[in-house]
Amino acid sequence: MASPSVRHLSECFIRPHHVSEESKQPFYLTPSDLAMLSAHYIQKGLLFTKPPEASNPSFLDTLLAKLKHSLSLALVHFYPIAGRLVTKKEQDPPVYLVYVDCSNSPGAKFIHASLEMSISDILSPTDVPLVVQSFFDHDRAVNHDGHTTSLLTAKVTELVDGVFIGLSMNHCLGDGTSYWNFFNTWSEIFQAQGSNITLSNPPVLDRCFPEGHGPIISLPFTDPSEFIDRFEAPKLRERMFHFSSESLANLKAKANSECNTRKISTFQALSALVWRTITRARFLPPDQETSCRLAANNRARLDPPLAPNYFGNSVYPITSKPIKAGELLDHGLGWAAFKVHRAVVNLNHQALKGFLDHLLKSPTVFSLRYFDPFSVMMGSSPRFDMYRNEFGMGKAVALRSGYANKFSGKVSSFQGGEAGSIDLEVCLPPEAMRALESDVEFMEAASVASYDQ
Repeated sequence: MASPSVRHLSECFIRPHHVSEESKQPFYLTPSDLAMLSAHYIQKGLLFTKPPEASNPSFLDTLLAKLKHSLSLALVHFYPIAGRLVTKKEQDPPVYLVYVDCSNSPGAKFIHASLEMSISDILSPTDVPLVVQSFFDHDRAVNHDGHTTSLLTAKVTELVDGVFIGLSMNHCLGDGTSYWNFFNTWSEIFQAQGSNITLSNPPVLDRCFPEGHGPIISLPFTDPSEFIDRFEAPKLRERMFHFSSESLANLKAKANSECNTRKISTFQALSALVWRTITRARFLPPDQETSCRLAANNRARLDPPLAPNYFGNSVYPITSKPIKAGELLDHGLGWAAFKVHRAVVNLNHQALKGFLDHLLKSPTVFSLRYFDPFSVMMGSSPRFDMYRNEFGMGKAVALRSGYANKFSGKVSSFQGGEAGSIDLEVCLPPEAMRALESDVEFMEAASVASYDQ
């Protein structure tokens, strides 16, 4: 018998509550923003338990009305994501300019849907059910599609005993830091409805262009077919693993002890564990090179630093020095963790300046297709304040993501349900996932994600 499917009930567009003078001007994209044109939208969402008052027939209508109103207020501060992408082409001199038109747009999209399944149907299976991908708009869309579709969509799916709020945001507009700042702001405004509110973390929309460059960055193309790559992931299993604060402390202590140091962080130790155990689960030849990559927030690494709430893309994939698989597995956790630590320390302003200078000289559009299939990519961050988002239903019971930007070896790290814990969303081919589930080193540290809060 086929599983129930998400039923689309209604959709509309939400404009900013009022129009600011700034929103009447083009919003230009930096080289780091433009590099994301062929990647997928960011898709993350939160699952809430229906409160007791949900038994009232008017509960959902009231919730939807409040969500739409607070979204319109949030968009005043984040007006670019209510716009659309525009490409301007000129032949003499040659110009291929992609920017955001914040005025000529119907706004952000808002979808209401329903699903005849319960929270336990979503959380209890070993693997994340495929139906979760339907909790988000822009399925398989690339960011360049923002020319004709919304740059932001909020999709509210009612379950039998819960509500899922999923946001999909165009990755050209911002990275994970920007995404969660918007989500947090929307929730902050929702909770303060009916009163004047001063945002705790207002976005900084000033563009960050290297000195002497911008705001117009011309791409070396004449047509989207030259740089758009609609990547389709291979068959993957997607599973959530939970790491308690105690387990993480043990990993950190073990890694530092093995290296006779105190420099290795909790996340570096966790990343090393994931790198080693996924490498083992893949049964790579001993001479096959592999590396560990971490998505790093660059805002504080630049000189002068960017504002913590800079709205845009300021992220760089830190990459450890390539190591032969046999050598990685012959050494312990601490050896691998110190390799990750050194890669993190080496990412400084000078290294980032070189990366940004290269993007200016040779503007690039990234493709997921060229990710090293023998490496591990640690995405997202447990530092993002995900569980502060409440929409009149208390704290969320779980976080889930959509299809976007997933491939073999992609591991997304999320804030855990209890203080100091981390949840990992691991994507691997079925045979590699089976091996990881049988890996003693990994499973002694991990547990099935638990959301009894």
